[in-house]
Amino acid sequence: MPGKRLSGTLAAAIAAAIALMALQARAEPIEDFYRGKTMRMLIGYGPGGGYDIYGRLVAEFLPRHLPGNPTIIAQNMPGAGSFVAAKYMYDVAPKDGTVLGSLAQTLAIDSLTNTGAKIDVSKMPYLGRVVTNIDVGAALPKSGITSFDDARKKQYAVGVSGGGSTTVLFPTALNKHAGAKFKLIRGYSGTINILLAMERGEVDIVGAYGLPGILVSHPGWVRNGEAVILYQASLKRHKLLPNVPTLPELAQTDEGREVLHAAAATGDIGRSILTTPGVPPERLAALRAAFQAMLQDPDFVAACEKRKLMIDGATGQEIDDIVRDTLGLPPAVAEKIAQMME
Repeated sequence: MPGKRLSGTLAAAIAAAIALMALQARAEPIEDFYRGKTMRMLIGYGPGGGYDIYGRLVAEFLPRHLPGNPTIIAQNMPGAGSFVAAKYMYDVAPKDGTVLGSLAQTLAIDSLTNTGAKIDVSKMPYLGRVVTNIDVGAALPKSGITSFDDARKKQYAVGVSGGGSTTVLFPTALNKHAGAKFKLIRGYSGTINILLAMERGEVDIVGAYGLPGILVSHPGWVRNGEAVILYQASLKRHKLLPNVPTLPELAQTDEGREVLHAAAATGDIGRSILTTPGVPPERLAALRAAFQAMLQDPDFVAACEKRKLMIDGATGQEIDDIVRDTLGLPPAVAEKIAQMME
């Protein structure tokens, strides 16, 4: 018996040594690959919004957790609700794990409903999520709007960016399924430009402004009632917005509730980071491991607290699962959403 126990212990030690050698064999090439590299974080919107804020935050802290400690440069590439950046990543960018993206949380819906997109988002794996994102529709008091019911009685101008973005989807869906009378004013490159237009009186409402971004740029909107929050794109009311209706709550029919439910579910993807198709599995695993380590990094957490940024992380696999569920929406629901995103 002692001989058998010794034999078993020796076998376990050998197995552990082999596993360690295999891990080191994988880690060293990854470290060699990333050492001295300059990676890119493509941000699908203009400066200052939530995608920009979180994309740059990840670009700052992720490298310290990647083997080889590469540098990540953030680059804004706005256009078509981040589809310009998505197409670049899918068709042009190197497929080697050096190009990351902070793109629309509606990217899966966009690709499902835009038959000309020719992007299979299921092949663009996510590293992980930094935070869920509840988009809200908001107006300044000078607009005269006091609640969503006002938008059912009178037409108000809503600033929106490119087709396919939540700034288009949410007000359009509310027009069709909740009785709103929003007039969409197009042509803005991102949230910051829409906010400036609202300040100037060009538009009355920003149709989709992420709660995490609001708490950084305009905390008084939520804390002190300095803006009127008309709706929240969420499946349940956020604790900071207990009196603001969710999209599904505003639906006037069962069909409308189904569509608005699908639109609101994009908040679970929130501010997530993805990469290109074709990244070698061992590099994708390293990127995902580094992302999770970053979320637990005390310096990262402290930086978020200092900048008043929310954290609500998830793994890349969890976000990939949400994408697959979205891509499996019933065709009838997908068609209705497609019509609203034009």
